[in-house]
Amino acid sequence: MASGKRQIVKRGAAEKDRTLSDRAYESILAKIMDGDIPVGGKLPTEQVLSEEIGISRPVLRQALKQLREDDVIVSRQGSGSYVNRRPEGAVRDFAPVGSIADIQRTFEFRAAIEGEAAYLAAGRRTDADLNEMRLALDELERCIKAGELGVAADEAFHVAICNAADNKYFAAARSSMQSNILTGMNLTRNLSLTKPQQRLKLVQSEHYEIFEAIEQADSNAARLAMRNHVENARKRIFEG
Repeated sequence: MASGKRQIVKRGAAEKDRTLSDRAYESILAKIMDGDIPVGGKLPTEQVLSEEIGISRPVLRQALKQLREDDVIVSRQGSGSYVNRRPEGAVRDFAPVGSIADIQRTFEFRAAIEGEAAYLAAGRRTDADLNEMRLALDELERCIKAGELGVAADEAFHVAICNAADNKYFAAARSSMQSNILTGMNLTRNLSLTKPQQRLKLVQSEHYEIFEAIEQADSNAARLAMRNHVENARKRIFEG
């Protein structure tokens, strides 16, 4: 019983640390997006940041690690952390306050789940599955030409791949995160609409790469194409 209580306490502490880390992540991100720390500029020391945000240094390091993974900052040994890129302020126009860290985690989840779904879909898809994917791609093409958002068609394409994996748990896992997934899609596609049309065409070319690998029953290529697509979507949030 005592062991079980310790595990619960540890889990609770980890959840609290993650929440604090997310707060620190978004606080530092806001400073960078507002231009308080310019591209090439050095972040304050860990001690200064931890005191300013009101968190411990270990928790702060979790936030800095995520910012490095997002390619927003870079660390130079013995020198500190520097701003590598400044995400556009438009990110906050389309993402709910306090949601950016969670959106990034959703992309990590999608890369893992949908990568494996694409792998299985390449070996199990039926003609009907392929037709569903084609219909979604055709609708995305129409949306690109019309300058429309295309979130529903984008979602339909990814759902069709999960269904083609012929394992209900892939679709169920993705469905459990649908609200978060749609928030991420809305963000990335809205940001793409603020760019030249070439941006949406690039995203569409990634969709075609996934589809062609599944159509050709190349499981490894399908998994890689899907993982690359989701990871690229995550990175495009911070292209700035």
